Amino acid sequence: MEVSRLWKSNRRVFTHVIFWLSVTIFLVFLFQVGGPGYWPIFKILMMLLPVHIFYFYTLSYFIVPKYLYTRKYFQLAVNLVLLGLLCAIVYRLIEVLFADPYFLQEMRKINPSAKWKKLDGSFLQQLTNPEYFIHALEQSNSIVWIGLVIKFVQMWHERKQVALQSELNFLKSQIHPHFLFNTLNNLYALTLKQSVKAPEVVLGLSDILRYMLYECDSDYVPLRRDIAIIKNYLTLERLRYGDRLDLNFNQSGSITDQVIAPLLMIPLIENAFKHGASEMMEEAWVNIDLDVDVDRLKLKVSNGRPEQVSDNSSICGNIGLTNLRKRLELLYPQRHTLTVYEEEDLYLVVLEIRFGSDRLPLLEKKGQSNRDNVPAEVKFNT
Repeated sequence: MEVSRLWKSNRRVFTHVIFWLSVTIFLVFLFQVGGPGYWPIFKILMMLLPVHIFYFYTLSYFIVPKYLYTRKYFQLAVNLVLLGLLCAIVYRLIEVLFADPYFLQEMRKINPSAKWKKLDGSFLQQLTNPEYFIHALEQSNSIVWIGLVIKFVQMWHERKQVALQSELNFLKSQIHPHFLFNTLNNLYALTLKQSVKAPEVVLGLSDILRYMLYECDSDYVPLRRDIAIIKNYLTLERLRYGDRLDLNFNQSGSITDQVIAPLLMIPLIENAFKHGASEMMEEAWVNIDLDVDVDRLKLKVSNGRPEQVSDNSSICGNIGLTNLRKRLELLYPQRHTLTVYEEEDLYLVVLEIRFGSDRLPLLEKKGQSNRDNVPAEVKFNT
């Protein structure tokens, strides 16, 4: 547990350390072939490693943010060339002054007559030798650009995740006002009638608001809690319509530790009332069947279809379904189906979600109130 906490708090540092350790180990094994041994090769790499580190961090944390992100491409090109030349010169200086003499010294321990043509000529001739300078340019750039590619891939992935989360938050925010205004309208109608049921509506509304404001910010919520909110919403609708509506909610299956993205089922249920029951003068009905098992959830929502459907109702319904489809594509790609059937006298929507790893107990059960407990079968008749 302590190791996990330490990793999370210093993840970035550990990632960089692991990268440079991996690079060093790889180069030791690569250059050891035909060399004087692992330890001498390791010491030579330690002489040259500061050049790689300086090159990488100057490039990725100064030049790229300052010129690439601001689209100053000419300054970017100039600084890349200057930095590359500087690092190649320093790389070559370390080779000429330290690394190459040390390498020859270690090789002569194995073969006293060993010679190395890289050390032929004066200091200036060695430093400016075109062949070895180009080699130094290649060596100083190879590791740096591998690290930079990894960094760009990581940045692309992080930005993609941020974009997806922003889109999800936007889609979720479109649900909240609509859901809230419908409930407030119910409360308004009851207060006009001075109904004794108004306090019950207020209590139900407060629980729904608490859920939307404090619990729906999580990526996933306990499935039992999402179902409890649906039951709360159905109670409010039952109070609103009274005897004018035949409402049935049937739940089957076993609910244990499954979790689900919040507010995925509510839009379908809300549509059944708004675009079905509210527009029917008589014989209004809504049937909701929810079947849950360990790996899957299946929701069927059907309602009577009015003889005349207003254009605004159709448009709003399509917008809600489009919104829901986008959220499902982002949250459950290749793990859901949403089918809409339109018959002459009814609408039927079937949503199926395959939980996959989302059914794991990601949320602690401690502290859940009794209101989260949902029985295996629930039925409303009004």
